[in-house]
Amino acid sequence: MIEPNQKARFVTGSTMRHVAVMAGTGAIGLVAVFAVDLVNLFYISRLGDQAVAAAVGFAGVVGFFQISISIGVTIGVTAVASRAIGAGAIGEARQLATSGLVLAGLVAAVVGFGTVAMLDPILNLLGAAGRTRDMAHLFLEITAPSLPLLGAGMCLSGVLRAVGDPRRAMNTTLFAAIVTAAVDPLLIFGLHLGLAGAAISTVISRLVLLAVAWHGVARRHGLVAPVSPARLAADMRPILAIAGPAVLTNLATPVGAAYVTHAMAQFGSQAVAGLATIDRLSPVAFGLVYALSGAVGPILAQNFGAGRFDRVRRALRDSLVFTVVAVCAAWLALALGQGMIVRAFSATGVAAELVRLFCTVLAGSFVFAGSLFVANSAFNNLGHPLLSTLFNWGRATLGTIPFVAIGAGYGAAGVLIGQAAGSIVFGSLAVVVAFRVLPRAERDWPADSLAFPGGTGTVALAALAARPRR
Repeated sequence: MIEPNQKARFVTGSTMRHVAVMAGTGAIGLVAVFAVDLVNLFYISRLGDQAVAAAVGFAGVVGFFQISISIGVTIGVTAVASRAIGAGAIGEARQLATSGLVLAGLVAAVVGFGTVAMLDPILNLLGAAGRTRDMAHLFLEITAPSLPLLGAGMCLSGVLRAVGDPRRAMNTTLFAAIVTAAVDPLLIFGLHLGLAGAAISTVISRLVLLAVAWHGVARRHGLVAPVSPARLAADMRPILAIAGPAVLTNLATPVGAAYVTHAMAQFGSQAVAGLATIDRLSPVAFGLVYALSGAVGPILAQNFGAGRFDRVRRALRDSLVFTVVAVCAAWLALALGQGMIVRAFSATGVAAELVRLFCTVLAGSFVFAGSLFVANSAFNNLGHPLLSTLFNWGRATLGTIPFVAIGAGYGAAGVLIGQAAGSIVFGSLAVVVAFRVLPRAERDWPADSLAFPGGTGTVALAALAARPRR
């Protein structure tokens, strides 16, 4: 059980160490989950049917939309809970976490069941057709209704990061991935369920994720309070102030991905299968980079809540250095292992060409994608979430559509090159703006920025008084 006098963990000590530990533990959990997706694709590729692999690609785009919404809600809950913990308001953090959990479950339910109702027009819009479309439809019919399990589990995992418990946050996804890895081959091959087996294992993994995350938040840290309708209504305002723009921000990425998939579909099922392989390979290879978006937020937010802008600036800088190092290491591994990757996933023709292009050249563009992740964390946690929305949508539209459209004129490879070019432009701009936002956030840091719903503002005033003088 968490004690009311527990101190925020990120307001002291090396910021680089905090970034490395939070990203490292977060990456273990994320890579475990994405590795299972990659293993799913590996098993499915063993069936020798490119149409099935393409179906996974189309289903993955829809799932990307769903998960992006849940991530947005989680960002809002994590940010306000982290600020409360940084200011020493543990009781407020407990209430905010509870209200956030309710919100996450409700939003995920609406999205999940809404997806089932709209599957036909969604798949038509993506350009899915024939057997590929039918199989993608089946996969999503099974997985979409379980989205509330994932949404609630992700929210609870975010609360664990907010309180500075990266190990248990890691375990939520790690245990789910281990269970899925064990069940997957049994369902796909043992029971001969094929793609349906992969979908069922996804549902099981979400149930495990929720159970493990609940144990960590409710049993170990005591950060789940009885649901209060009055507090629920009051808490929605600060949560949605960040979660609303964060959801809009996160939706931009799957919108861009959907356009890329649609553009790639004109080159046939082999091209879509190659894209599906890259989409599942990149989160595993760049797990540290993907984890940064969730890892940096609590560090920035706790120091923001404590008024430690010197540490906020240092954490932002250290996160960018960490990104460059992580991407270069992964890029080298992909370049050296490209032949093995192509053979493992039975990629041939256009699919093999795309995978090799990604491994040797385009993987380096993740430096800029990671920089955008870090900048978005800064925007979301320093009171400028609309900037995050602006940059993500800018990359998904101006940074994707014209670049990909031009690239498509040169073939399937041109689609990927265009996507990478847009990422370079907007990732660079976002970092510049993030460092320009810091002085403004410091100048505008008022005492009442830390006053929480139902509170008196006393903790906020105490935090302001304790702020280091320069």
